[in-house]
Amino acid sequence: MDKELIITSKTCVTHGRGYVYLLQYHIVWVTKYRKPILTGDIAADIKRHLLTTMNELQMDCLAMEVMPDHIHLLVSCKPQLRLSDAIKVLKGNTARWLFMGHPELKKSLWGGHLWNPSYFVVTVSERSTAQVEAYIQSQERRVSHGGDRNQS
Repeated sequence: MDKELIITSKTCVTHGRGYVYLLQYHIVWVTKYRKPILTGDIAADIKRHLLTTMNELQMDCLAMEVMPDHIHLLVSCKPQLRLSDAIKVLKGNTARWLFMGHPELKKSLWGGHLWNPSYFVVTVSERSTAQVEAYIQSQERRVSHGGDRNQS
């Protein structure tokens, strides 16, 4: 049975049948060996693939920034979604799609792995959502203005 979801614009709390929730996560993962390969067409492709996969997983993307060697996501999702599985799918699908569309990537990555196996995730409260969104959006500006790209 489909559950009707309503997202209230004032509080961003989602109401389902028998539950109410607001789950937001800041997720970061890096390329293998922190190789700065996520640029140009590759960065555009990965954004498109991530949005497609998040849609399939019923995750809402609140903010995203693809940096040359890492990705920041701010997502909202249902409590039924197992986050570790979702991250595995996001990383696996994007690696598969990128290697198919850009086979030259495998030459610059020893062992043919796109992503470092680990990731960072932290819960985000309703009060700190705007701060995390601003931080993610500032990442590209920091790099392009000579900031330290390794501080994520």
